[in-house]
Amino acid sequence: MANAASGALASLLLLSTIAAAVLQGAAQYPVQSQNLVTDNISVVEGETATISCRVKNNDDSVIQLLNPNRQTIYFRDVRPLKDSRFQLVNFSDNELRVALSNVSLSDEGRYVCQLYTDPPQEAYADITVLIPPGNPIIESREEIVSEGNETEMTCTAIGSKPAATIRWMKGDRELQGKSKVDITYDRMYTVTSWVRLTVTKEDDGIPVVCIVDHPAVKDFQAQKYLEVQYKPEVKIVVEFPQGLTREGENLELTCKTKGKPEPQQVNWVKVDDDVPSHAVITGSDLYIENLNKSYNGTYRCVASNSVGESYDDYILYVYDAPTTTPIPTTATTTMYTTTSLPGITQDSRAGAGAQRAVDHAVIGGVVAVVVFAMLCLLIILGRYFARHKGTYFTHEAKGADDAADADTAIINAEGGHNNSDEKKEYYI
Repeated sequence: MANAASGALASLLLLSTIAAAVLQGAAQYPVQSQNLVTDNISVVEGETATISCRVKNNDDSVIQLLNPNRQTIYFRDVRPLKDSRFQLVNFSDNELRVALSNVSLSDEGRYVCQLYTDPPQEAYADITVLIPPGNPIIESREEIVSEGNETEMTCTAIGSKPAATIRWMKGDRELQGKSKVDITYDRMYTVTSWVRLTVTKEDDGIPVVCIVDHPAVKDFQAQKYLEVQYKPEVKIVVEFPQGLTREGENLELTCKTKGKPEPQQVNWVKVDDDVPSHAVITGSDLYIENLNKSYNGTYRCVASNSVGESYDDYILYVYDAPTTTPIPTTATTTMYTTTSLPGITQDSRAGAGAQRAVDHAVIGGVVAVVVFAMLCLLIILGRYFARHKGTYFTHEAKGADDAADADTAIINAEGGHNNSDEKKEYYI
């Protein structure tokens, strides 16, 4: 049996030699028609490549497949080559399909499909082996960066074929980096990319992503989170009172701070003067009892850490205490809080004009009500007297109607001197 196998192998090799000689002789003649077709193949290292030699109109001609070294892999459905990675997938009059498993870089090259016609025909299938890069490595020049400073990050993709490309993203924004490509002795590529960026406090905790693009892999990336230190943010909040600051009332301020690292010191000072002696400072809180106008001025909260210091100002203006009890009203007060920048102050007296306008409106309303009430009272009294109006008679001429003349009428009038006996005068 061994002799028979050896004889068959020798026969196939002889046929291959004859076919090669025929093709070399036929190369002198032009090809009149091309019925043999195949395709180029890209395959990832370690996977399987399938080579297909197809004939459009076959006239029982023989099909064979050769490797880049012109060695016969398959002659019809027989495999003379001893490489067992080549396996026959399909053989018919119109197709010879062969699978090559566990592809390596040494398998890359041009494979030849041959059709024994007159003249013979050839078609070429180029196999390109793709080798993905190793896991990308991302590094930062500084692990911790202070706001306003520049840092540099580097990403490396090692051992790929073809060379990979590297992109950078910070959050959802793409960064522009620079890259260089190095070729190793085994035809592999190493790509190094770097990017420089100036950081702000808003960048703290934002990921910087290195994305590697390669035809052999998808979604290949590495990321590193930025750690940014920044000086404190300072904001003064008025806890009490909610409206105007008046004499005799209390004042409570809170200094809100945020920084990285956390502020090491928080201090209260009064610009161009001393803080009142009885003011109570507890951590970030300032409390002043029984306000008076001598406390007017600018109060400043200063916070600092290893990066720097910041401050915010509050301008205190103490108004006179109210002299009358105001009529209860329902009002909506809108508080505007701003953060002072160096050289810019804010006036706590904002809104005083609006308060005075409200007081005048209340007084005007009271006066209008009083005037209206007086008018109503006058109208009611007038109607009362008009309804009780009567006729008044006098008795001065009573009895004068029956008198014959004027003298008699006077004598007979009631209240006249008709009764001379009642009063007499004597003259001596």
